[in-house]
Amino acid sequence: MPISNSSYSNPPFFLFNGHLETIYPSLFRKIEGVFYSREEIKTPDEDFLLLDWSKVGGHQLLIVSHGLEGDSGRHYAKALVKLFNQAGVDVLVWNNRTCGGPMNKKPILYHHGASYDLETVVQHVLNKGGYEEIFLSGISMGGAQTLKYVGEQGINLPQVIKRVAVYSTPCNLPSSAETLKWPKNKFYKNRFLGKLKKKMEAKAKQFPELIDLDLLKRIDTFDEFDTHFTAKLHGFKDAQDFYQKVSADNWMEQIQIPTLIINALNDPLLGKACYPTALASKKAEIFLEMPKRGGHTGFLIPGQEYTYVENQLLSFLLKKKSLDF
Repeated sequence: MPISNSSYSNPPFFLFNGHLETIYPSLFRKIEGVFYSREEIKTPDEDFLLLDWSKVGGHQLLIVSHGLEGDSGRHYAKALVKLFNQAGVDVLVWNNRTCGGPMNKKPILYHHGASYDLETVVQHVLNKGGYEEIFLSGISMGGAQTLKYVGEQGINLPQVIKRVAVYSTPCNLPSSAETLKWPKNKFYKNRFLGKLKKKMEAKAKQFPELIDLDLLKRIDTFDEFDTHFTAKLHGFKDAQDFYQKVSADNWMEQIQIPTLIINALNDPLLGKACYPTALASKKAEIFLEMPKRGGHTGFLIPGQEYTYVENQLLSFLLKKKSLDF
């Protein structure tokens, strides 16, 4: 499909660059009035996932996948819950392993390519039944998981899943991982790496034979962490092997349903290859919007509860209006 000329151009005046547009909502944005009903389900490998539901008696369901070191309590997840609930849509936010609750049981944690857990969630929903239409959404890492899942399924995607919308998504994981090496992104690298190292320390209590805590303390880059821990625990050779093999764009050509991707051009965590312009230009199912502003999971509108991108997702998934494509 043609690539959209985005209409987003008015972030709050004090958020004058992509870093501020990214950091401010992450630290200060609050969404009130969202209440979950939690469900725990088993995975095929005898682990568990935590599912947080917000039901309003709808015949449609939105399944939301959160970002790196996020969970169902993050502002971007709760905003989609509240917005879609107001439109009469039930919402399910699933938590990746180790996120939103206790440590999981298995040595593996989660990663950008963990579409197998999203598949478990979808199959659980299908087994329960009751929905006429299902939509999938993902933010940042969750967007990558979602695109990978839909592409992997291809023509075998359950027919009840009608549309997909993701944003601030690292469509090409090697390109996104490279941004965490940039000096200007040291804040994000330290924040994410610090959280993941704490999680790995907790994992070491379960599996001390698998985790070298002395090595963990010395690690200061994502390449090192992903080589010695992420790749090792999940069966990859090293960080680069992991990034290449799980990257969502390996499967996006096989997507068969309308899929919206919104990535801001000033997103500090997305490299050039994360903007799939060539694919969107030739593939009818891919709708690509690239606002000049927005940062990473930002897109705030002055005086409004919901962001520009959240309203775009609602319009696209529920076909409430024609987007500018």
